[in-house]
Amino acid sequence: MLVIERIDHPVLAAQWCDKRRARGARIGFVPTMGALHDGHLALVRRAREENDVAVVSIFVNPLQFNDPRDYELYPRDFGADAVLLDVTGAAMAFTGTLAQFFPGSGGDLANVPLRDPGAAAEGLEGERRPGHFAGVATIVARLFELVKPARAYFGEKDFQQTRVVLELARALGGPPIEVCPTLREPSGLAMSSRNARLSPQQRVDALALSRALYAAQSAWQKGERDADALCALLARVAGASPLRIEYAEVRDPERWTAARPRGALQRAQGLLAAYCGDVRLIDTLRLDGAPR
Repeated sequence: MLVIERIDHPVLAAQWCDKRRARGARIGFVPTMGALHDGHLALVRRAREENDVAVVSIFVNPLQFNDPRDYELYPRDFGADAVLLDVTGAAMAFTGTLAQFFPGSGGDLANVPLRDPGAAAEGLEGERRPGHFAGVATIVARLFELVKPARAYFGEKDFQQTRVVLELARALGGPPIEVCPTLREPSGLAMSSRNARLSPQQRVDALALSRALYAAQSAWQKGERDADALCALLARVAGASPLRIEYAEVRDPERWTAARPRGALQRAQGLLAAYCGDVRLIDTLRLDGAPR
């Protein structure tokens, strides 16, 4: 029997959070789109450890999909996700519909006013997925309004998204954002809900992403600092595979820019996006961090 509370309307979830806060509870919040894996559960465990209760939202947000087919294929199983969250120690999980999250919209995307996602949305994912980060900023702002968390937890794998969320939280006056390290499978493949759509051979092919990132990190450790050289290495290693590379880039992780920084870097975050068959994957790694 599940201990976790499952709520299927965001307003009821907000009322649950209000009652817990009134009793003095600090809420750690993990927004997700479901199809949970160990990477999500690590966020939940940290939220539970650092707060009085952990709350998780599960909502496949249509506002952030620029590819309707990707939205349709995104896995959904609230019941299975709730079982995982129960074992992990989350106190409550909630979901809802677009109409419930945005009253007055009638469930029509065109009736939802979108937030400006800020400068961190420029370039890379923002360029290739028009409107994606506006959809992210819009739903995250709404989720923060409902849950009013003491802290919110996001995974580093969606690195540019974490920059957008950090800007959003600053604009809203909170909550504090905790960016947690990417979890990887033993093979090195970054955990992702989309991995479930990969065939066994595609899972092998997809390792080119982490292989390229670790090669660039190794080059950094050996003294390489030139942005163009690091990008060329990322592209060469990742491109020596069946993957269709969308971008292989570096950015200063503490100062986001739409364009690639030039010359010698003091800090570097490697970022890759590629198609493995019809599945789009992203991966990232702090190049100037500790090697694997």
